[in-house]
Amino acid sequence: MSKNKITPETQENLRLIEAVLFASGEPVSLETLHNQVGNDVDVMALLDLLKDQYAERGVNLINIDGTWSFRSAPDLAERMKITKNPRRKLPRAAAEVLAIIAYHQPITRPEIESIRGVETSRGTIDILLELGWIRPGRRRDTPGQPLTWKTTPEFLSHFNLANLDELPGMEELKAAGLLDTRPVLETLPRETEGQANGASDEDEFADWIKDEAEEVAI
Repeated sequence: MSKNKITPETQENLRLIEAVLFASGEPVSLETLHNQVGNDVDVMALLDLLKDQYAERGVNLINIDGTWSFRSAPDLAERMKITKNPRRKLPRAAAEVLAIIAYHQPITRPEIESIRGVETSRGTIDILLELGWIRPGRRRDTPGQPLTWKTTPEFLSHFNLANLDELPGMEELKAAGLLDTRPVLETLPRETEGQANGASDEDEFADWIKDEAEEVAI
């Protein structure tokens, strides 16, 4: 397939395959790629073209026992210096607090605790601060002038949100297959009976956060 003869439809399929390979944490099978672009598309021809396009780049497209993956160019291995931070899963409490802040910001710690129905430890806030996903806001003009909390641009970037208006709702998350069907509220203590009758968007978003940030450097 000559590059000069690539049709707009072929170019779109090529971009889609490139995006799938880039987003996958594991090598991708031909079957998976066919499911993305359709069985009537010559996926092997597109992979060969993509492989040629990346041949002189810092990453190469590699065939690994019938599956495909982007890998760093072998000739750069000795020159690469990569430092990895120790990683562990984001605690459930941190996911809940982050979701509440995202939907109710600016919000104080007592208000967060009122929504969750449990005390929020300083360690939970520290985790989110260390990740760069929340920051202090203005103090409330109320007795004691409590500090408020807001999300950061780093939060939007990590969760692929252009702005806070793109925060997903419950139905959107379910449609995307990112949520458990079991309501989060079944496992959380609540202050009133009315709160226990259904899951709010921030409850569902807490599950999405757990899926999207399964492992983070903290």
